[in-house]
Amino acid sequence: MSEAVAANAGRDWDAASYDRISGPQHAWALEVLERLRLAGDETVLDAGCGSGRVTAELLERLPRGRVIGADASSSMVEHARRALGARAEVFQADLAELTLDEQVDAVFSNAVFHWVPDHARLFGRLFAALRPGGWLVAQCGGVGNVAALTEAIGTVLSRERFNGQDRPPATTWNFATPDGTRARLTVAGFTDVEVWLEPKRVEVGREFMQTVTLGPHLELLSEDLREEFVDGVIEELGQPLTLDYVRLNVDARRPSR
Repeated sequence: MSEAVAANAGRDWDAASYDRISGPQHAWALEVLERLRLAGDETVLDAGCGSGRVTAELLERLPRGRVIGADASSSMVEHARRALGARAEVFQADLAELTLDEQVDAVFSNAVFHWVPDHARLFGRLFAALRPGGWLVAQCGGVGNVAALTEAIGTVLSRERFNGQDRPPATTWNFATPDGTRARLTVAGFTDVEVWLEPKRVEVGREFMQTVTLGPHLELLSEDLREEFVDGVIEELGQPLTLDYVRLNVDARRPSR
């Protein structure tokens, strides 16, 4: 995986902006939560809890349980702690290096794994975090995700105006295939593995583009070029501003023995 993906995995975010404009991710998360088998008294890890907006939805499904939230972004962790208070334990952690003091009954994750460069290591850490019999239920960007956006970014960054800028290449995400993901989960020890792709087309606005999809590039561009870069990408994509998301769904279980 490229150095840009590794660097991007540790980027910080504008947590307040993300919480405000992450409607698509929130809607997808609700669908993923429906797949999570819960009695209401479990301890669940929200792997990549972000601003805590979805974590609050998870808490509603655990009236007698607990939620542990982990995220690599310090601003996301601070925002989630303020939003959730004592209802959840939230801490900063690289998911590929995750270590918990206790094993959990389930792991939930939404719109996160494509920011992690090493999925083999990630799945190994999540397997270790689960109690025997526990489920991993997740969704992230999969192969083919935001293909038109990736092309538009490359087109704009190739212009002479951006020559010499310290920036990541056009591809800054780890969009895995179902077969590759299934194999990595199996090697990590998971059984009952189901992995599939799901297309999602979403109309978005400028703030969404700046915070979510273009953030890694904007952080490395000089300030005088940032607005021009966003304008250029939006112009390349055309109106209405639509992103061709492809989501990678994962259901897998740690064996009971």
